[in-house]
Amino acid sequence: MAPFKSPKAILFDIGGVCVLSPLEAIATYENKNSIPKDWINYAISRSAPNGFWQQLERGEIKMDEKFFQGFNADLRNEKLWKEFHESFRNSKKKLKDVANPTQLGDHVSLKAEAADSKPTDQDRGAQEPQKPEEKPDDKSSARPSLSKLAKDTTIGDPVSLESEDVAQSPRDDSASTIEQSKASSSPSPPEATSTLETLPSLPDIDGESLFWSMMAHSRTPDPYVFPALLQLRKLPTNARPILAALSNSVIFPPGHSYNKLSDPPESDPRSHFDVFIASAEVGLRKPNPEIYKLAVEKLDQLNKEKGGSGVKAEDCVFLDDIGENLKTARELGMRTIKVVLGKTWRAVKELEQAIGLNLMDDKTRRSKL
Repeated sequence: MAPFKSPKAILFDIGGVCVLSPLEAIATYENKNSIPKDWINYAISRSAPNGFWQQLERGEIKMDEKFFQGFNADLRNEKLWKEFHESFRNSKKKLKDVANPTQLGDHVSLKAEAADSKPTDQDRGAQEPQKPEEKPDDKSSARPSLSKLAKDTTIGDPVSLESEDVAQSPRDDSASTIEQSKASSSPSPPEATSTLETLPSLPDIDGESLFWSMMAHSRTPDPYVFPALLQLRKLPTNARPILAALSNSVIFPPGHSYNKLSDPPESDPRSHFDVFIASAEVGLRKPNPEIYKLAVEKLDQLNKEKGGSGVKAEDCVFLDDIGENLKTARELGMRTIKVVLGKTWRAVKELEQAIGLNLMDDKTRRSKL
């Protein structure tokens, strides 16, 4: 990585960066319930821009019975089911070709990045606060999975679905593309024919159960990025960059336990940021440029309050697991670091180079050198 001036601020995505990605929970659900791999991601992404998931992340609807009814309906969309089989399966196109944001304007919704292997024992190394749930291998499936995807958390939660049309106005949300990790061994659907009547039956998906499994899974801190955040937080404020979260998010119902910090609070990534920008709170979602501009405004204000000269986009480093989100950040002038599912320690190494500080303990460093 080319050297550059020390940043004044570091922005972290939450889902798939500071905490585990909910995509792993989706893969587990598909495998357990014999649902064709990629269908859930496809259904959610192609329901954009006004699917119930997207509305929830924009803070436009409440997380209530109406939301779960609508979410279930999005997961049982017959038109999309037919398209999933005919356009994706029969044409033998990869899902990323069917729902490519550069072709269709469909930006990533569920956060994920296809890794070429599941985490090794080393990847679960010394700093791991909690062992991630082991994912089934996908050695038997010849079908491709997505290459870029998306999760994120809320002011009161840890979720991570990402999506926003960079070309749209500040509060317009675009369709989302979804990427699937190689963690699932779900059975392939039978080859579809050209008529809806002869397609396999739509899978019976319990959207509410799926949703909460995703939320629960993504409450686990990442074993490498989160300890790095803790190391930064321990430094005096005048000896470190401003720490900020820039996250697509949802809002839980009043009184829900996920609105509270984990116990102890120090184990919850949300308690370690100087600035927290959550999509459901501000009505904007990545990769819409306006949410990045809003983040820079808040960072600039905080820096000046502390006697600094201000913060511009080029003074920031941004970590995210979604390429489209990183692209917008780069276009605005930010330095970016890609966080890859199952290999998040690589992002920590790159962040160390960017700020000139050691963020991994010796045991973890030795295992990764």
